[in-house]
Amino acid sequence: MSFLKTRGIVIKEVSTGEADKIITIFSSNRGRISVMVKGGKRPKSKLAAGSQVLCYGEYVLYSGKNLYSMNSCEVLESFYEIRNDMEKLTYAAHFMDIVLEIVQENQPAPRLLQLLLNSLHMLARTEKKPELISRIFEMRSLAISGYAPSIRQCMNCGLVAEKSYSFSFEKCGFLCDREECSAQDRLSVLLSSGASRAIQHIILARMDELFSFGVSEEVLDELEHISRKYLSQQLERSFTKLDFLKSI
Repeated sequence: MSFLKTRGIVIKEVSTGEADKIITIFSSNRGRISVMVKGGKRPKSKLAAGSQVLCYGEYVLYSGKNLYSMNSCEVLESFYEIRNDMEKLTYAAHFMDIVLEIVQENQPAPRLLQLLLNSLHMLARTEKKPELISRIFEMRSLAISGYAPSIRQCMNCGLVAEKSYSFSFEKCGFLCDREECSAQDRLSVLLSSGASRAIQHIILARMDELFSFGVSEEVLDELEHISRKYLSQQLERSFTKLDFLKSI
C-alpha cells in the first residue's frame, strides 16, 4: 500500500452510499485527485471536516484499486465566511466549476491553485466586489492555462493605442481603432480606456498586485461581458452557476 501526502482544496463531492463520498481535491503536486472518503458523511467522523467542499488542508491518502482513499486530514483553512453567505458561496462555486474544467489528473497547476486560494481569501475577508473578483479569476485562470488574449498592443498593426481598444473574440485580443485594423473584425466590442487597462492588468500583473485595483460600475459591466463570453468561447461550454444570482 503506497501513501501520498499532499496539500489541496476540496472542489467537489459526490455521495456514494449512506455514509461515504467521493471528493475531488485540487492538489499542489498532483492536480486533480479523486478520493474515496469512507464514513465521510457521518458528523462524528474524523474525516468529515476535511472532506467538505472549500476545505483547504493537508491530506494523507493511500492508493486503492481505482482511486485514492483518505487516511487522515488536517484542516488548514475552511473559508467559513463563504459558507455562511449565499452570494459568496455562489461565486466560489463558479470558481471551482472553472477549475474542474481546466485542471486534469496528475497535472500540477500550482499557479492556478494559488490564484484560487487568493481569490477565495479576497471573497471571504475583504470588501472587494465579488463581481470584480470573479472577472479577475476568470481572465487570469484562462491566462495561466494558456488561453490569454493578446492585449499588449493591436493584434493587426502592432501599435500601442493611445486611448482604448476593441476586443475581438474572433482574433482573441485587442484591435486598435485604425480602419484597417477594426475592419479585421466588425463584431469586435469597443472598450473604454478603463476596461482596456483593467484587462491588461488582470493578464499581466504580478500575483501579489493582481487585486490591487478597482473599477466603476460601467467598467465592471464591460468586463463581465468580455470575460464571461471569452471564458465560454475558450473552454467551449457555458458556465451557469452565477445565473442563480440574477434570479433572486
